[in-house]
Amino acid sequence: MNRPSDTPGPASPDPTNSAGPHGGRPTDPAPRTPADAPARPTDRTGVDRRILALAVPALGALVAEPLFVLVDSAMVGHLGTDALAGLALASTVLVTVVGLCVFLAYATTAAVARRLGAGDPRGALQTGVDGMWLGAGLGLVLAAATWAAAPWLVAVLGADGDVATQAVSYLRWSTPGLPGMLLVLAATGALRGLQDTRTPLVVAASGAAANAALNAVLIYGAGLGIAGSGLGTALAQLGMAGWLVVVVVRGARAAGASLAPAAGGVWASARAGLPLLVRTATLRLAILLTVWTATGLGPSALAGHQVVNAVWGLAAFALDALAIAAQALVGHALGARDVARTRAVLRRTLQWGVGAGAVLGLVLGGLAPFYVPLFSPDADVRRAAVTGLLVAAVALPMAGWVFVLDGVLIGAGDGPFLAWAGVATLVAYVPAALAVHAWAPPGAAGLAWLWVAFAVVFMAARAVTTGLRARGDTWMVVGA
Repeated sequence: MNRPSDTPGPASPDPTNSAGPHGGRPTDPAPRTPADAPARPTDRTGVDRRILALAVPALGALVAEPLFVLVDSAMVGHLGTDALAGLALASTVLVTVVGLCVFLAYATTAAVARRLGAGDPRGALQTGVDGMWLGAGLGLVLAAATWAAAPWLVAVLGADGDVATQAVSYLRWSTPGLPGMLLVLAATGALRGLQDTRTPLVVAASGAAANAALNAVLIYGAGLGIAGSGLGTALAQLGMAGWLVVVVVRGARAAGASLAPAAGGVWASARAGLPLLVRTATLRLAILLTVWTATGLGPSALAGHQVVNAVWGLAAFALDALAIAAQALVGHALGARDVARTRAVLRRTLQWGVGAGAVLGLVLGGLAPFYVPLFSPDADVRRAAVTGLLVAAVALPMAGWVFVLDGVLIGAGDGPFLAWAGVATLVAYVPAALAVHAWAPPGAAGLAWLWVAFAVVFMAARAVTTGLRARGDTWMVVGA
């Protein structure tokens, strides 16, 4: 299944002996971090080093997550077109549930980074602990609700017959992993705020490998079919969560932070995340509308959409590595009241984002005819997937711009603006998606028009709103 999160390991610094990932003692006024490097704040080489020091490990962690989707899609795809179409619907529901809680990572990253930049490592780790308690509680509630509502949720997306049966099976077997998924979000947010992106890299890579092995055993060895894929994903996520929690708890103990849930801290985490919840809800509504539209284009187009969406997710998570670096560095710079460094990070991450999007577009679009057959033996599904991928590839440079700007504004704590901007971009996208649903032909041509609506129209609306905001200074509020 696809996850909107990023996620921890042995090659990473151990917070047990430091307040942050770079060895500052808990009593130090400000632990040394990449953002404290001696290069001048506006020196391009120095800024690039700090960006890459965070983005490269984050890239590995973020790419490992979409590999869950690719592995699931490849293995389930060989169970048949109905199974792959069912996976498309079920994973969309599951990602929506988890995606609505992505504020656990984003708000925690910004809050922890600001406190670290202001010289308060104990407060930074306390914020991370409070976020994990909130994630665990939400995960238990959402797991029970999603399991009970699975048939209704699948029906709302327009599925029936064998496709609906497959979707409900995957969804219900996946839900035990929801508490783990939300704990992964919160703990990863804390580590990112501490500017440790290497721990999430190792844990995410380990989780992806475990997921692949579990799927192979449960789908084929145990004969569970699509249910085995859901169970394998749940077990892998729970294992990743346990690993991450141990790392953050050890760091919190070393810094003198309390491990007990503080009502005020948990409430502060929830309040800070509310605007980001609204922002994420608009994104998920757009994605749900896209899947609903793909369902109306027929099983082949829906199965093809799952392939395109999986590859788009891989590219998006790769580009999001730069947004993760921007979140941590912007939050730290604003906490330290360094506006010049904030502007330098904004400028360079945008340049990196557009360039990386162009490279990914060329690679993923150009090689589409060669890797799409790995996902399905059905010629109609392959044709639809390749056509959709060519459209998506063209839009990737603009997507790189959008994702980086999102990261910058989240790192600045500009959640209220992002909430309103999300509503505006959804309003711009709805007519385009409805037009595809009403007039687009079934099959490959219809899927191409659907991705024009999503990857071009929707992304352009996001680029305009966030770009205009970043040109001003209102979002740059300094201090912890």
